[in-house]
Amino acid sequence: MRLILIGPPGAGKGTQAKALVDRFGIPQISTGDMLREHKAKGTALGVKAAEFMNRGALVPDEVVIGMVEERLQSDAAKAGFLFDGFPRTVAQAQALDATLARLGLKLDAVVLIEVSDELLVERISGRRTDKATGQIYHIKYNPPPPGADLVQRADDKEEVVKERLVAYHAQTAPLVPYYAARGILRRVDGVGELAEVTARLLAAVSPGTVGSVAGPPHGVPPAK
Repeated sequence: MRLILIGPPGAGKGTQAKALVDRFGIPQISTGDMLREHKAKGTALGVKAAEFMNRGALVPDEVVIGMVEERLQSDAAKAGFLFDGFPRTVAQAQALDATLARLGLKLDAVVLIEVSDELLVERISGRRTDKATGQIYHIKYNPPPPGADLVQRADDKEEVVKERLVAYHAQTAPLVPYYAARGILRRVDGVGELAEVTARLLAAVSPGTVGSVAGPPHGVPPAK
């Protein structure tokens, strides 16, 4: 299986990516992990990336694509792969398409996990971490025990979450019509229990699946 998993922040991509990786026995390709790995090893691409990372700037697409191409040619990726968090823009998607074509590879599906902005804000802004144990709770769906000393991460604050969603809709959401036009987009309802969403994802990437895999009515507890 050669897959891309996309969706807004808080949709559950990280958790569901692990489920897909375990199910199909394919590596998860994270550009963030690759950047850190190349930087640590001091490779030519890593040195170039470090020039930007060290000053807090975005690493140019051509550097990231170079790392992606190298990873796609590794033995681990021969049986397939899962991209999570890449591509983030249509320009990156076009560069990835060119790379895949050059390597004679073809995507099986691009899976979009759909969750409404309203529910995403509730999911993320409601998270709290226990200072003593590191355990993560949710003030509505998984309340902490009485007396727990809780902290909210800065990027979980409601105003920050809304800014992240604005960025997602501006930069990454255009991937939806891009891949839909190619007939490989699969829409999956990301609302519901974890196992339910995983089952929808697996159904979505099954041969012959086209379109959407629906879930329960919105308003049920979010996937954890």
